[in-house]
Amino acid sequence: MMELGGTMVEIGRTDQIKNSLDPDFSKPLVVDYMFEEVQKLVFNVYDIDNETEKLSDDDFLGQLECTLGQVVSSGTYTKPLCTKSGKQAGHSTITIVAEEMSESKEVLNLNFRAHKVDKKDMFGKSDPFLEFFKAGKNPDDWILVHRTEVIKNNQSPTWKPFAISVQSLCNGNYEKQIKILCHDWDDDGSHDLIGETMATAQQMIDGTSGGKEVEWKLVHPKKKAKKKSYVHSGLLYLTNLKITHEYSFLDYVLGGCQINFTVGVDFTGSNGDPNDSRSLHYINPGYPNQYAQAITAVGNVIQDYDSDKLFPALGFGAKIPPNFAVSHEFAINFDMNNPFCAGVQGILQAYENCIRQVKLWGPTNASPIIHHVARFAQEAQRQPGASQYYVLLLLTDGVLTDMDETREAIVHASNLPMSVIIIGVGNANFSDMKVLDGDDGVLRTVRGEKVARDIVQFVPFRDFQSASPAALAKSVLAEVPKQVVDYFKKRGIPPNNRTVSQ
Repeated sequence: MMELGGTMVEIGRTDQIKNSLDPDFSKPLVVDYMFEEVQKLVFNVYDIDNETEKLSDDDFLGQLECTLGQVVSSGTYTKPLCTKSGKQAGHSTITIVAEEMSESKEVLNLNFRAHKVDKKDMFGKSDPFLEFFKAGKNPDDWILVHRTEVIKNNQSPTWKPFAISVQSLCNGNYEKQIKILCHDWDDDGSHDLIGETMATAQQMIDGTSGGKEVEWKLVHPKKKAKKKSYVHSGLLYLTNLKITHEYSFLDYVLGGCQINFTVGVDFTGSNGDPNDSRSLHYINPGYPNQYAQAITAVGNVIQDYDSDKLFPALGFGAKIPPNFAVSHEFAINFDMNNPFCAGVQGILQAYENCIRQVKLWGPTNASPIIHHVARFAQEAQRQPGASQYYVLLLLTDGVLTDMDETREAIVHASNLPMSVIIIGVGNANFSDMKVLDGDDGVLRTVRGEKVARDIVQFVPFRDFQSASPAALAKSVLAEVPKQVVDYFKKRGIPPNNRTVSQ
């Protein structure tokens, strides 16, 4: 069963295994995976001795409650079965194996050239380009999947190499027909067909084995119908093909990649006196403030991807005991040698304890905490394989005082296995903060150095005050899977291979 819209709904049943105390079920249960959501699952095990579909007349043997994130991050997930009251049901255990039901992950890297295509321009040679189409549902349906650049004034062009997934090119079917059209480009958009041909991905792969080229004749259907002597309108060659793999976020998580979660909290004076109910740091039992709500919403998702569930929690902008000097990089449990908190609840407890002991001060400098996490990410970068990735959740009530230094820190971190989520708490004007997000342009340092990749997501908490915590988590975490994949892909690091039991 799976929680959908707040209600547990049955999503499937395995096959029945008769007369076995150690059944091995073969029928898979397929569910849609969403990294940015907490997807609650319940596995109920029954002893079925009749032919009815209802389960109320069968013997209940035990259940497991977990999240899809826990299963996915473990690869192989083994836990005791429990009664409905939560007690262990004898010595019974259940093992769940997570596997991505994915399309083809192969990517074809292709190099094409043509030879002596027809001249279409009155005062010059042709300006050829290629278009690739895959077959649609109906025989006459063709879907454009790639268009090359135009090569001006050249009847024997060589186009730039390009990469396309087998899924995009032919829906993963290597024998499916692909239509290739060669056009002469016109600036008014009325491009002239030079010729076309048909191919399959398998023909491309087989034809280029051993370093050979594949040759096709480009045929213009109307010319062929009119002239018996017509042969072709030029030759198309596939000069090189290389197969690579396109990995998904799930591939890396199932390979054992840990998502390390760190929280950074703004303790500057602009938050207001914590003893005042109007303060953003006011602690009201039973009514968590915006900081606590944001930590809970994001932490509840990410915690499933960190095996030890020990999370560093740091603060900045406060005077801290015992000397009450201003610090922009302190552990909220006041132990920099061991800044780890046990789970999301541990972070919240440390945060509430911290609020009662520090003096809110300033300025609002976030770069030290970004550099703090970056040091760990840099160490992970030196390790072989795709084993560690870091996510920093930065919570602040206003525009950063050290914006230039923060830009420098983010550009540096963009080369590391790291992402930064910034949530703006309160009602300040956060327009300058959106510069860090990079969605409206490429983030640069004051020296002009560009980010290696987009690693920042910024949202104001006030945009989600009327929404559920899940909506906030979904918004800020939606880009993380792509950022993880982009980092490892950029460095040419494939997922690790592993099977883990817990």
